[in-house]
Amino acid sequence: MLLVVLLLVGLSASGCVSGLQPVGWSGGVVADGTLFLGSLEGRLVAVSTADGTLQWSEQMTVTSSSGILGCTTGTARVVLYGTPAVAGDLVYITGYTGKLYAFDKGSLQKRWVYPPEGYLAPLVGGPVVAQDIVYFGASDGRVYALDAATGVEAWEPFPTGDKIWSTPVVADGTVYVTCFDKRLYALDAATGEPRWVSDEAGGAIASTPLVYNDTVYFGAFDRYLYAVDAADGSLRWKSEIEAGNWFWATPVAYGNAVYAPCLDGKVYVFDAEDGHEIDAIDFEEPLSSSPVLVDGAIIIASEEGRVYSLKDNQKRELKNLGATVHAPLYASDGVVYIHTQEGEALYALEAATGTEKWPVKTLTKPETGG
Repeated sequence: MLLVVLLLVGLSASGCVSGLQPVGWSGGVVADGTLFLGSLEGRLVAVSTADGTLQWSEQMTVTSSSGILGCTTGTARVVLYGTPAVAGDLVYITGYTGKLYAFDKGSLQKRWVYPPEGYLAPLVGGPVVAQDIVYFGASDGRVYALDAATGVEAWEPFPTGDKIWSTPVVADGTVYVTCFDKRLYALDAATGEPRWVSDEAGGAIASTPLVYNDTVYFGAFDRYLYAVDAADGSLRWKSEIEAGNWFWATPVAYGNAVYAPCLDGKVYVFDAEDGHEIDAIDFEEPLSSSPVLVDGAIIIASEEGRVYSLKDNQKRELKNLGATVHAPLYASDGVVYIHTQEGEALYALEAATGTEKWPVKTLTKPETGG
């Protein structure tokens, strides 16, 4: 919870507070046998899913004397919170310092940066790519859409009423974006024109929404989970119970149930159709990392680094990593990838057993070699 509070305070101030600076916690994404994620050093890292071999980009840096670095001036690393996106031969990643970077997937050489000059407000959520357009939201409350090949604006940035910290979701030609103004926006993916706006939530929304069976699910800081119609934004249900803390992570759907991890340490299980509570499973530690579904099991990591498998609403501990986990999990071919904070390590665990596929990898680039 401490890091979450620091993130809230630090990002609201667009920099550091009393000497504290943003840290970063990027999740990973797999494409063509390679996992891509952002490191705490401010590098794009490529990891072979076969044997864990690592490749690093050059360190991303920012130079500023005008507040982009908060209370630091000069040159500093770029802090990376968002999970990268991959499309074609490019990998896209957002920097907290207000730029979107596009790298060559094979060489990790930088292709282009948006904006070419200057900076946007801090970028916390990651990008998403659909139909040759890359979408992302910023702390200036705008939704951006760029040509995925060139970085040229595909449409005029769309203004919301407050900060956007989540990653947009694109489904059936619609971009869904949650916002701190307590609203969920549905925009035409081709033009950026609003299709509808849901203002049902009673608190700010920082989590990335889930689109499942023509319904959009999202949790808010008012401690409730919501389900709205994906076509028109009408409310389908609001959870009857008030959770013990905020919903930060993205929910997961399986069968006819929605699993919503909460910072109060519980996973709330709701009926996807009518929202009645099926269960509330207590993990006794804050849950801020977004879980993944693997072969009918929900894989969950607590902030303290305990990894669980949840199946038939029964939890089973797979491994205790002994390190803080904030980054969202990613799964591919039965393996779950987990990015930890202390010592900055990457784990590759077999989802069925918790066995390490290959030895844990430290993501800090060696001074020589690598």
